[in-house]
Amino acid sequence: MTFADINIRDPFINIRDPFILCEGGKYYLYGTRGETTWVCATGLDVYVSDDLETWSEAHECFSVPENFWADKEIWAPEVHKYNGKFYMFVTFRSEARNRATQILVSDTPMGPFLPFTDDAITPLGWQCLDGTFYTDKNGKPYIVFCREWCQVQDGEIHAMPLTDDLSAAAGEPILLFKASYPDWADKSRTTFITDGPFMHRTADGTLLMIWSTMTPKGYVQAVAVSDNGEIDGNWSHPAPIFENDGGHGMIFEDYSGKMFLILHSPNETYKERPVMFDVKEENGTIIIG
Repeated sequence: MTFADINIRDPFINIRDPFILCEGGKYYLYGTRGETTWVCATGLDVYVSDDLETWSEAHECFSVPENFWADKEIWAPEVHKYNGKFYMFVTFRSEARNRATQILVSDTPMGPFLPFTDDAITPLGWQCLDGTFYTDKNGKPYIVFCREWCQVQDGEIHAMPLTDDLSAAAGEPILLFKASYPDWADKSRTTFITDGPFMHRTADGTLLMIWSTMTPKGYVQAVAVSDNGEIDGNWSHPAPIFENDGGHGMIFEDYSGKMFLILHSPNETYKERPVMFDVKEENGTIIIG
């Protein structure tokens, strides 16, 4: 399979951190605007498709409201349907505040998404990013997020329980692992990056997390496996599943039941594009192909 075969074919879709929501027979694609990744951003877009190949033009689904606390980067939107509404987990930053994930809400996948609470959901004082949503086997909700390397040197991934209405933390953050934990991590580094966690449960009940980091090969898509099938397990780290300058992915099934990994590649400003791969579950993990 060549790169051209798997690239979403509309070259105008310059986004990082792609996320697809399947809802009502359509596919909704969200992501970080490529052109404003590292500068002040004013909003986020959604693209819509019936077939994962032909996409609509960008529709702004979130606009920064007046007097909002963040005035810098807007990163990594994820939209999850929960209790009949659509919740967007987004990373924001301001000149005066650390990077943090806040939850937005809308009645539809098209937005407009509005702040669900007045402030970020991740711990104040922590430098956090890339919050994702997870519910355990009993329906208990969590946010899973990264604590950034620039604050702790060895980037961390935490899970934090939420109240049932997602309005507040319901407990303290739980450290799942650090970026240096995998055997394949580059131990010569002085800093280690955690990026883009996303949770996936396989058909046999195994709980996986895909996440990204940097190795001598560049930006990679990694996978971690919980030993007890839950968020509080011990996490093992098979070899990365994609090492060709791409990552911050998520997994979804199309309406025929076919499973895909979507990530951005290359990991270069203005050139990044959403790229999709066929994936399958095998031996308690996922593989491309």
